Amino acid sequence: MKPPDRVLGDTPEFPDRLGGFGWGPFLCVMAAVLWSTSAFFARSPEFDRWPLEYRGATLAFWRAVFALCILVPLVRRVTWVWRLLPMTVCFAMMNWTYLTALVSGPPANAIWLQNLAPVWVMLATVYWFREPTLRSDWWMLGWCTAGVLFLLVMEMSYAHASPSDRWWSPWLALASGVLYAGVILSLRSLRHLDSAWLIALNHLVTALVMFPLVWSFGVAYPSGWMWPLLVGIGVLQMGLPYWLFAQGLRTTPSHIASLITLLEPVLLPVWVHLVRHGDADYRAPSWWTWVGGLMILVGLCIRYLPRRGADGHE
Repeated sequence: MKPPDRVLGDTPEFPDRLGGFGWGPFLCVMAAVLWSTSAFFARSPEFDRWPLEYRGATLAFWRAVFALCILVPLVRRVTWVWRLLPMTVCFAMMNWTYLTALVSGPPANAIWLQNLAPVWVMLATVYWFREPTLRSDWWMLGWCTAGVLFLLVMEMSYAHASPSDRWWSPWLALASGVLYAGVILSLRSLRHLDSAWLIALNHLVTALVMFPLVWSFGVAYPSGWMWPLLVGIGVLQMGLPYWLFAQGLRTTPSHIASLITLLEPVLLPVWVHLVRHGDADYRAPSWWTWVGGLMILVGLCIRYLPRRGADGHE
């Protein structure tokens, strides 16, 4: 089956500098910064009252509900096309697989396995959608992927196993990365539609899919501090950053945008260190966290540092 020549619609004059993408990369950076708050919420002890096996689906449902509270007022135009279907399916399944992996196994493993998504995006970009790339894009991908794999190997080799860890957790995390790539590619291909509508629809479908599961599980209703935490997850860690990311994808190629979002796991240990370094139970990031993060940052800088001569197209 012959792949489509240019489904994602990039122009032949592929911009080779940050300025050529307008505000797109900056919006993706803002989204990554907001996403970097994820583990603060998902691993909060307030959610321990929910059974481990059902916690991922329950969190996915409630954070989708509160994300809709900020997204629905932003919707300006509702449009229906068939490509909305695979986007919403990928988004709903990504939420469930990632959150379940995050709470049922080592969080670092779930985070880094999902962040292999730029690899899948790049492969689809080049070999399926036939988007143009620059040589620096491949250097960027190489450094960032090497950093992710280095961190993943070190975490799996030296992390202490917990009795609550499930054997299927890493497989769900890997699946969430593939689904995440599907979401990125879908948002890019639908960038001519209203961004708020796309993200609101994703969260609406997620809530509708997860509601029967949460209902059948008989999970307890949120109470106390769970409410502000769920509001924070829905608004600051889902609704707003995904809207910013969809806006950024209007002018930023999907493979570049997906690599920029690797700032999320790089920033996460920094925020944890700044907020919790004085706590008695605080564990400082391992040396490999800083090394892997530095490799990712080098990859991101390679793409945008001034270069002599033209950067050849691939």
